Formats: sequence, C-alpha cells, structure tokens
Amino acid sequence: MKVVRRLLVYRRFLLILLTPLLLLPLPLIIRTKEAECAYTLFVVAIFWLTEALPLAVSALLPALMFPLFGIMASKQVASSYFKDFHLLLTGVICLATSIEKWNLHKRIALKMVMLVGVNPAWLTLGFMISCAFLSMWLSNTSTAAMVMPIVEAVAQQIISAEAEVDAIEVTCASGATNHALELDENINECETNEGKGETKQANGYCNGTAPTAHTVCKIEKEMEKLQAWQVGRKYRTHKDQMMCKVMCLCIAYSSTIGGLTTITGTSTNLIFAEQFNMWYPDCRCINFGSWFILCIPITIIILLLSWVWLQWLFLGFNFKEMFQCGKPKSAREQASAHVIESEYKKLGPISYPEVATLVLFLLMALLWFTREPGFMPGWSSLFSNFPGFATDSTAALLVGLLFFVIPAKTLSRTSDGENIVFDYTPLITWKEFQSCMPWEIAILVGGGFALADGCEDSKLSVWIGSKLTPLGSLPVWLIILISSLIVTSVTEVASNPATITIFLPILSPLAEAIHVNPLYILIPTTLCTSFAFLLPVANPPNAIVFAYGHLKVIDMVKAGLGINIIGVAVVMLAVTTWAVPLFQLNTYPAWANSTTP
Repeated sequence: MKVVRRLLVYRRFLLILLTPLLLLPLPLIIRTKEAECAYTLFVVAIFWLTEALPLAVSALLPALMFPLFGIMASKQVASSYFKDFHLLLTGVICLATSIEKWNLHKRIALKMVMLVGVNPAWLTLGFMISCAFLSMWLSNTSTAAMVMPIVEAVAQQIISAEAEVDAIEVTCASGATNHALELDENINECETNEGKGETKQANGYCNGTAPTAHTVCKIEKEMEKLQAWQVGRKYRTHKDQMMCKVMCLCIAYSSTIGGLTTITGTSTNLIFAEQFNMWYPDCRCINFGSWFILCIPITIIILLLSWVWLQWLFLGFNFKEMFQCGKPKSAREQASAHVIESEYKKLGPISYPEVATLVLFLLMALLWFTREPGFMPGWSSLFSNFPGFATDSTAALLVGLLFFVIPAKTLSRTSDGENIVFDYTPLITWKEFQSCMPWEIAILVGGGFALADGCEDSKLSVWIGSKLTPLGSLPVWLIILISSLIVTSVTEVASNPATITIFLPILSPLAEAIHVNPLYILIPTTLCTSFAFLLPVANPPNAIVFAYGHLKVIDMVKAGLGINIIGVAVVMLAVTTWAVPLFQLNTYPAWANSTTP
C-alpha cells in the first residue's frame, strides 16, 4: 500500500520519465524522418494531455528535439515560435487590459442586466448575454472572474430578502402585524415613532406606545432566530439552492459560448485562423468579418437553448409565469434589482478613460470588419500593391499602440483657476500589460506552429493523409460528426489550445486526402474544441464558478452533457446550411492544393 501511495505522489515525475523511454523504440526501429517527427509529436501530445509538465514547457520540446533528430535547424524552428498570431494577441490584450483597468466590463454587464429585467429567468438570461458579449473581446477566464462576484452578490441578496419577508410573515401570523404590502415602510415609521414616544395606528401595525416597540423588537428577534437557524445551512429552500446553481452555470457556459463569435474571442479560434492562413495562403477567406457572420447565429442559438436547458433542468421552465405582463415584482425580484442598481451607482458617471477605451474598442472592431468584408472593397485594398500584407493583426497593433499613447487624465485647473495641472499617464502601462498577457498561451501556440512545420518538413503529414484516405468512403457529414465528437471528448480532459493544436495537423491532410474542402472539417472541429462543459477542470470558467461552493461535480456533468449535445448539433446544422454558401464548402477549391503540414 505504501508503494502505491508513493507511486501516486511521484506519478507526474514517472510520466515525464517513462513517456520518452517507452516511445523510444519508434525512432530507433523505424529510422525515418516521419518516425522521428511522430515520436516528438507523441511525447509533446501526451505531456499536453496529462499536463505532466506545464503546457508552455512542453511546447518548447520541439525546439530541442527537431534539431537533434535533424528535422529542422535550430534557427528555422525558433522562427516558428513567433508568428502573426502573436502580434494579433498583443493588440487584443492591450484592449482587454484597458477594459479591466477602467471597469468598463462591469458597466457593460450591469447595464445589460438592468435592461433585461430582474425576474429570475430573465435575470439569468441577462447575465448570460452580458458574459457572452464580454467574452467576444476578453478571455473567457477574465469574463467569468469579473462577472461572478456580481452574480454571487445578487444571489445572496435574494436569499436575505426572502428570509426577511419570511420573518415578517411569522410576526404577522402572531397578530402583531397585518398582511399589508407596505411592511418595510411601516416598520421604519414604527422605529422612528418609538424614539419620539409617539403612538400610531396604521392598519393595526402599531396600537399604542407599547405595541410599537414590541412590534419592532419581535421582528428583530424573529430575524435573529432565522439567522441562527441558517448558520449551518447555505440555503433557506431547495429553490434557492437551484437558483444559485443555475446562476453559476450560466456564467461558466456563456463566457465560453460568447468566445465562439469572434476570431479573437478564444485562443482556439486564433490558433485555427493562424495555422489555416499559414497552410493555405491563397484562400484569404478566414477573417474577422467572415467568421463573425458564420458564428453569430451559432452563438445566439446555443446561448438561448442553453438558457432553456438550464432553466428546465434546475428550476422548471414556466412559460406562463415568465411572459405574464403587468405582474407586480416579488421580493426576490425587487432585491435583485436593488443590488444591480446599487452596484451600477457605485461606478459613478462614465469617466474619460472609459470613453476613450470604448472608442478604441469600437475602432478596432470597425477596422477588423472593414479590412476585407467580402461584399465590398475593404481598406486593405488601399495597399493593392501588397496583397495580404495588412492583416487583422495590423489593425490590432495600431489600436493597441494607442493605449500606450492616449493620456488617461485630462487637463485640470487648480482651485484658484489659474494653474493647470496635468499628469501624463497613458491608458495602460507596460507593467499592467505584462500582468494580463497570457505568455503561456503565446509559447504554447508557438510550439504548435513548430510541430506543424516539423510535420511538413519530415513529410509526416503526407504519410498521415495517405493512411486516412479510406475514410473517404464514409459520408462527409459522418466524418465531420466523428471528428467533432472526438475533439469534444478530448477537450474535457485536456486544455482547449492543446487539443486544437494536436488535431489540426491531422485533420487538414485528411480533408485533402478525401478531396473535401478543408474548411468543411476544420471549422466544426475548431468550434467543438471549446465545448468543455462537463468537469470543473475542463475549462477555467468552470473552475472559477465551482470554487464558489454552490455546485457539485454531478451538477456540472448533467448540465454540461446537455450543452455539449446542443453545441455539436448546432455546429452540424451550421456547416450544412448557411456555412455552405458562405465558404463554398461543396466545392474542392484550388487553394487546397497547397502543401499542408
């Protein structure tokens, strides 16, 4: 038993040690460049899937192993670690840093929820829409971490308000108070009059001096009893518990679903776009605008169906109650509205840095949309002598640099009105940018590019494509479904960037081997890589909401299984309907004859 315990303690060390040794016969027996590249690919993939080493450290292994095997020179493999993707990521992180620094994310989230309403079902939808919108531009981890404290405050306020209402109802039942609607108002009046020694008769609330004091004290005692009863218990009722579960899950899932919409929304989208444009430079069909047109319907459908699924699973979906107009707000709804409004008021009026950040945010989105919109010439056509030179990273860098130039404060005069005080500080500083920059993702993506280049130089991708040719006998939709289900399963136990980095170099030659438009297989695979909803460890937003203690693993598994099925079904619907004319998926394009990794 002690031996087993020690093995478990050192399991990561043993995995790091045994994985290269057990796979070593592959390059020793089959002395080809393909086998040596496959050995490197297997070692890195196992380390990525198990996270025996940090992801970024595992991503550096190709830089060590490819020169030793003679697959690529050290200078050549080093150049693979920094691509156009990293420039795009730099610009996006500049935007995200400024949004987080100046609390623009909070203002957007709270305002959208205020517009939606405070009915529990509509409140949940409001939070989901807010998270989905924010995660289009920020990382899903940052979005969940920023919005979840607001959700927790709303949930706790709802539970506290209902506890107070229950305590007052207990007092009413004892005969000291009546069932009028102005409970809080009259209680406050009683407390005021008690200090003045006055008497008041208001519908039976206070009948003389003694009952006035007695009423207030009795309510306070009932509240103390109720609070003492709740010491060992988080929730008053089963419905409160279910409400907290739904709110947590809606944040976790919507912060991931929203990222599907834009190329910059998730790291998996960025990895796909960069690798695809590198493999097929003549395509020029994957850009910010085309991806947005493809994915905005996908995001909306998945978001709405996920909302319905979570409501039905935990709270029941009562259409009659939800859509009943003119119904007075309950105590639960009033408490929610109060918390959201108070949180919004704490932000104060919109500040100059927030306005500047919002303008730059809109400018970046506008530049992305109008670079190559497809239906009309974009601004990149101004540089017609250099086609393909200006990319989305060019626009991101232009706006990103402005965050270090535009001052965060305006000119201000002193109290005497004569001297002008101006402290020049940009919207963000380099230290703030560094703290938000995901260097691990940057190195991980670089390792993926290095593996892709190694597969190309060693001809491993050509060998894989030839072996996968028999799959061409299957219907295309079945191949897409199988690949989508595989990556959806793998991404539950591996990080999303690692999963997409492993599968893209395999599925791209498969598409060429069976003579199918590569986008037909790569787009659904990329989208399904984000569907890591089953386990707390599958996705950072899942872990963040799980840490609040409202959820059990079985809750996330039940809810996530339904979301996974919804996601795969909607993606299959998309690639067989509106994606076909958008990317001409039914034809095998000439640009697909380019050499892929």
